[in-house]
Amino acid sequence: MTRARRAAGRIAFVGAGPGDPGLLTVRARDALASADLIVTDPDVPAEITALGGDAEVQPAVGEPADVAKTLGAAARSGSVVVRLVSGDVLTADPVIKEIQAVARTVIAFEIVPGVSAVTAAASYAGIPVGSVHTVADVRSTHDWRPIAGAPGTLLLQASAGHLADAAAALAESGLEPATPASVTTCATLPTQRTVDGTLATLDGIGRDLLGSLIVAIGSKAAQRDKLSWWESRALYGWRVLIPQTKDPADEMVTMLTGHGATSERVPTIAVEPPRTPAQMERAVKGLVDGRYQWIVFTSENSVRAVWEKFSEFGLDARAFSGVRIACVDARTTAAVLALGITADLVSDHQENSAGLLDQFPEFDDLLDPVDRVLLPRADIATETLAAGLRERGWEVDDVTAYRTVRAAPPPAPIREAIKTGGFEAVCFTSSSTVRNLVGIAGKPHARTVVACLGPKTAETAREFGLRVDVQPELPEIPAMIEALAAHAQRLREEGALPPPRKTPRRR
Repeated sequence: MTRARRAAGRIAFVGAGPGDPGLLTVRARDALASADLIVTDPDVPAEITALGGDAEVQPAVGEPADVAKTLGAAARSGSVVVRLVSGDVLTADPVIKEIQAVARTVIAFEIVPGVSAVTAAASYAGIPVGSVHTVADVRSTHDWRPIAGAPGTLLLQASAGHLADAAAALAESGLEPATPASVTTCATLPTQRTVDGTLATLDGIGRDLLGSLIVAIGSKAAQRDKLSWWESRALYGWRVLIPQTKDPADEMVTMLTGHGATSERVPTIAVEPPRTPAQMERAVKGLVDGRYQWIVFTSENSVRAVWEKFSEFGLDARAFSGVRIACVDARTTAAVLALGITADLVSDHQENSAGLLDQFPEFDDLLDPVDRVLLPRADIATETLAAGLRERGWEVDDVTAYRTVRAAPPPAPIREAIKTGGFEAVCFTSSSTVRNLVGIAGKPHARTVVACLGPKTAETAREFGLRVDVQPELPEIPAMIEALAAHAQRLREEGALPPPRKTPRRR
């Protein structure tokens, strides 16, 4: 009988790039997804190590020989090991020694290149280094004369404590003190900050910058103001608060990130099932039995609540057969479409649910075989829509599909930031997010820009004494974020924006 052999482990040395997870190669993402163990440089962001899923994550500790020994032991036990390296793999001398140590064994390994942190920083700062440039790490440089005399742009890796000595050494080696220079920290991240100066002022402009720094020295550094794109986005450096339900606000976060903002999601509303399930159970049975001519969805949560009941009873989208579907807005329509169903009626007036009444047909006993409408919605919903449907001759089953309750208060640092102006903007998507945020965390500071999705939300914000700065023409998330970006751009052009926050240390 042939014994089954233990699967052989392997090691992948993976370049994590400069920090932005979007700059990872496809091969790097695949390697992380298949890893059992990730041994990482300390300055690789957690967003990247999280791509390893359930893999164990530990820091690379000790000399290169020690790290190589850790990698080898895990691989010999059959594990798939990823050695995650900041920037590119073969540009870090200690990592090269690790690879050389592994290569002397029989363990299989591969190298997955990453985007260079140095050239990426120049690209994100808008510095056109061109095809001729020199890269050096000041922390391991001893002979400055050939570096000072090298053609093209000089790109240095450094920390703030090395800038004064590096500038002095370059000047002594013949580089003009008036040579343009710029210093970038947190390259490619939302907290990136670039400061401009000259070789003579290098120590002064970089003294307050923390973490790993990329220094560009040369005439090309002076062209940054023409090509800077990352830090010139409308919401760059803004911290935006998103009061939300427990549903993800991924679309809003993605759009805010695209405009340069960082987001903080604070749950203000928890969605819970009804206290008693009897109403919803009867409603689902009525859908199956053909009791309803229409079902009116007033939110994504109402769609989700009905679908969860379907799943509970083993039903699928076929249970909607013969029932016409109406939706009050685009997001609710998208939630219905995600179930493979096309809505029969979508409101043209999406500011509030009552806007659907302008288009909803009156009951006709000759054309309509059934006179009943199912209206599944929140426990705190107003009666306007149900009353309007009844005025049009319909019998309405107004069913509580879900309850909205106030969430727990956010952590103390978030509450403090809300009250003291730690957020540049807050985006309210409903009246309840206004009420509940104020209830659990207090009112946003007067200098915080307030954006509201629709008129009802804006009205509630004003009732709480908030100044509404942004309200889109259409009550849709993309329109609100674009309006917020346009408002920020106007403030920037008017010189009304405060100076950028001090850039934190990368962790």
